[in-house]
Amino acid sequence: MGHALHLQMMASPNPYDVLGVNRNASDGEIKRSFRKLARKHHPDRNHGDAKSEAKFKEVQAAYDSIGTAEARREHDQQEQMANMFGGRGRGSSGMNFGGGGMGGMGGMDDLLGQMFGGGMGGMGGRQRQQRQQPKAKAATINVGLDLTVEQGLEGGQFEFSFKRFKQQGTSMETKRVTMKLRLDAGVAHGTTKTVKGQGHDHPEGERGDVVVTVRIDAGEEYRWEDEVLVQDVPVPYSVLMLGGKVKVRLPSGKEGRLTVEPFTQVGDRRRMSKAGYNGSDLELEFTLVEHEALTNEQKDALDGLNKLGL
Repeated sequence: MGHALHLQMMASPNPYDVLGVNRNASDGEIKRSFRKLARKHHPDRNHGDAKSEAKFKEVQAAYDSIGTAEARREHDQQEQMANMFGGRGRGSSGMNFGGGGMGGMGGMDDLLGQMFGGGMGGMGGRQRQQRQQPKAKAATINVGLDLTVEQGLEGGQFEFSFKRFKQQGTSMETKRVTMKLRLDAGVAHGTTKTVKGQGHDHPEGERGDVVVTVRIDAGEEYRWEDEVLVQDVPVPYSVLMLGGKVKVRLPSGKEGRLTVEPFTQVGDRRRMSKAGYNGSDLELEFTLVEHEALTNEQKDALDGLNKLGL
């Protein structure tokens, strides 16, 4: 049974912006970004720094909003619904649903016009004048479908759920819907599938569509740039400058030693043919190894390099 529509707008930062990830980021990318930012702004590393403490709390709140598949699905759906009602911009508001019906929708004309678009005949004088216009269509519902690498490679039927507005007499109620979608083996990250006519009801128009976006989660060591999988390769400073070899574990699970040329810069990349997801190329990006602590010998060595201008 659905819940009658009730709105509660809450101003808050966009969690995707706070964590520095895009909306099609995998769960692994979100976790990776959260750990990095939480470590950077943690109070134990920034004693007495009020700005860092505030940033740490903001990062934690953002992760609470989208850090799990369930929380992320709920956040994204509420944000979409809030924006349909003239929310305060992308990611700046949310919506909760509770008891209390809308009755005959009196006084809701402008609100519903923003939500559904087009004419709303029969719900007020201004709307009755628009009856001759073509029927409008309800807004599209966007849903993310998160898959592991193994699931993406195998394909099959996958469940996803979302909330939609369902008309009940003169009221609009929210209803959670669960559907199944069949995907081919090797489906690409970012693939979209449109399910026609299964979205929001429209009081006087056509029911909207549901657009499903596939997100392949390759793990925290990887991120997607469009359809290209990028893997960070942490390298010690000495190896970046002098050259050497580092251990690399590929998405396939294979491990090997990667040669690093002398004077390699942080951010330099190397492409490995057919080593990525589903036989695609893999981009390896060199990063600097991050240390939580240093031994006295390491401190002395770095101090010596500093004196030499390195």
